[in-house]
Amino acid sequence: MNSKIIRSAVIAFFAAIICATSFFRVPLPGLQSGIVIQNAVCIMTAVLLGGIWGVAPTALFFVLGVIGLPIFAGGQGGFQVLMNINGGFRIGWVFGALCAALIAGRPSVEEKKLSIPSLIRLNIAVFAGLILLYLPEVFYVIAFKKDELGVAGALRLFLTTFFAPFLLVDFLKGVFVILVSLKIRPVVAQYIKD
Repeated sequence: MNSKIIRSAVIAFFAAIICATSFFRVPLPGLQSGIVIQNAVCIMTAVLLGGIWGVAPTALFFVLGVIGLPIFAGGQGGFQVLMNINGGFRIGWVFGALCAALIAGRPSVEEKKLSIPSLIRLNIAVFAGLILLYLPEVFYVIAFKKDELGVAGALRLFLTTFFAPFLLVDFLKGVFVILVSLKIRPVVAQYIKD
């Protein structure tokens, strides 16, 4: 079978998995999105596919959500989801996935044998991706709150409301992503080889 067709099917499959996770959300007072797993699934699909193709499922998911499909956490969709204080996270999913995919590199069938370098690379990829997805949100919080709180106050708000409370949750998500990736990357490699 044509490798381009298989790669497209794998990308569409992973984008569908990301979309399906929009139903898993723990609401928190004051935050529209609450605790979601979509960010971790975006990073996981990026690490599983690796390389430049790793960001494709997240980018496809992001574009479909922005054009109006209700696939973001809580059944949200449309361009307006980028126009609120939590909009930076959605953009961050793409940046985080790109970072994780490039660091992880393309998967290989040889990864069935666990090695220290591959474990270190996956750890760096996952946690760098999870941290980078917060970067656009910093700018969103500053943009939305700088008039009210000033830049320093907006940064403090970001750290205390949007970042610090989620560190433990995101760490646990990262550990889960690494464990899944160690098992599934060699399998995915069989389907996306050139």
